[in-house]
Amino acid sequence: MDTFYSIVGFFVSGGLFMYPILLVFAVGVGIAIERYITLTLVTNKNQVMWEKVQPLLAKGEFDEARAVTSKDQSTISQVLNMGLSLQGAVRRREDIEIAMEESMMEIVPRLEKRTAYVALGASIATLLGLLGTIMGLIQAFTAVANANPAEKADLLSASISVAMNTTAFGLIVAIPLLIVHAVLTNKTGDIVDSLEMATVKALNVFSRRTQRPLAA
Repeated sequence: MDTFYSIVGFFVSGGLFMYPILLVFAVGVGIAIERYITLTLVTNKNQVMWEKVQPLLAKGEFDEARAVTSKDQSTISQVLNMGLSLQGAVRRREDIEIAMEESMMEIVPRLEKRTAYVALGASIATLLGLLGTIMGLIQAFTAVANANPAEKADLLSASISVAMNTTAFGLIVAIPLLIVHAVLTNKTGDIVDSLEMATVKALNVFSRRTQRPLAA
């Protein structure tokens, strides 16, 4: 219970700027949770779909693979379906690759959506903390200027201690948000890498299947 009262006292003594910092933290956490859940679902769906499609591609059963991917809304299905829709109709690997890259360009921004706001929230929290401290110091020195000389030292030290609370709180908010941003960025990168891997593997299968009839 003493810890709770200490936290409340720390927050209240920080002044008005503690509230916008808290708001930034709440928004940042909300975005981070939404992005983490979304990216986790995307990863799981892609993994399940790749396990279904990969054996079909290896066997050259492109019609079945096309049917499976066309009914699914996962990101990997969208990319593969773009290539499968052109497979057989287009001979050049480059044309299929360009089409699949085009699909990737539509998907990647959706994966990265709102993630940058988490890092922005960390920067805003830090700056609000510094601004709160500066405003608090201005008020402290103004109050000291009109105070009794015997009380100036005590009053100034107490005012500075309170003013520094906003900087401390800003950093307390910013550091976790930056860590979460790094985790989300890494998770997004893993998804993009898996899509590129699936694209290359699919293109290699298409190329081999196209070359076999020509060689025969």
